[in-house]
Amino acid sequence: MGDPKKSRKKWERPGHPWIKERLKQELELVGRYGLRNKRELWIAQTILRDIRSKAKKLLSLPLEVRRVKERGLVARLYRAGILNSESAALEDILGLDVESVLERRLQTIVFRKGLAKSIHHARQLIVHGHIAIGLRRIRSPGYLVSRDEENLIGYAPSSPYAKNTVSG
Repeated sequence: MGDPKKSRKKWERPGHPWIKERLKQELELVGRYGLRNKRELWIAQTILRDIRSKAKKLLSLPLEVRRVKERGLVARLYRAGILNSESAALEDILGLDVESVLERRLQTIVFRKGLAKSIHHARQLIVHGHIAIGLRRIRSPGYLVSRDEENLIGYAPSSPYAKNTVSG
């Protein structure tokens, strides 16, 4: 895992700081997904960039080797919930956008499941420890939820919100 004192950045800044169209698009995504700052968006963009670079590297491999590794990459992305089908191809991976990664964040899924009134309320519930996956409390709104964990999301057992839903 590495030395905890030697942490690495999980994100890369955009190449050019002042492109009006990109700034408008970033601001719109930050608002729609309730992100705290653009760094959270850049983390999602970096995750997507890494996925796409792995797919591009597979394109240069011989056909037999590529098919085996492509199945592994597609299966991993399907389990993570980023791809919609297990029979996806490399073109589908290369066609992904940053919203497919942002849709897998815990904050977004809590809001989409109706556990919170707004995307910002979802962030507040997560940070304050009211949301759990199974019995494990998650306090990071940027946690990427896998397809298996999606059905286990609910209120934490010790949360007052859980007590309200049971009795009401």
